Amino acid sequence: MSDKIRVVAAVVRRGDTFLVCERPASKRHGGLWEFPGGKLEPGEGILEAARRELEEELGVEVLSVGPPWFANDDPGSAFVIEFHAAEIQGEPQCLEHAGLKWATLEEMLALDLAPSDRKFAQHLRIDGGSL
Repeated sequence: MSDKIRVVAAVVRRGDTFLVCERPASKRHGGLWEFPGGKLEPGEGILEAARRELEEELGVEVLSVGPPWFANDDPGSAFVIEFHAAEIQGEPQCLEHAGLKWATLEEMLALDLAPSDRKFAQHLRIDGGSL
């Protein structure tokens, strides 16, 4: 995994809904929906990366991040996306994304999800959506 670039995807849950964000049109997978997060900087841990990325992208504070729940190589890239349950404080705002929504698992599966996020959502469906 050392040749892969690690990306944290924060799985934020509110009741039976999940926070998903629409990628800006100008970025890779533009217009597709994803769990918020981003690349780990050198020497940075998952919690630090999640805190930095979600502050930049959504203006929220990450209180905690759980252990890796699911990981997937992003097709056609050097990224490996690691999905972690995350607890946030504050109301998310679109600071970098084209949109955001709280969606149930079924609503999320009806969206145009980025490839790794779709694989994770399908994993959630098989797992019964439990964290």
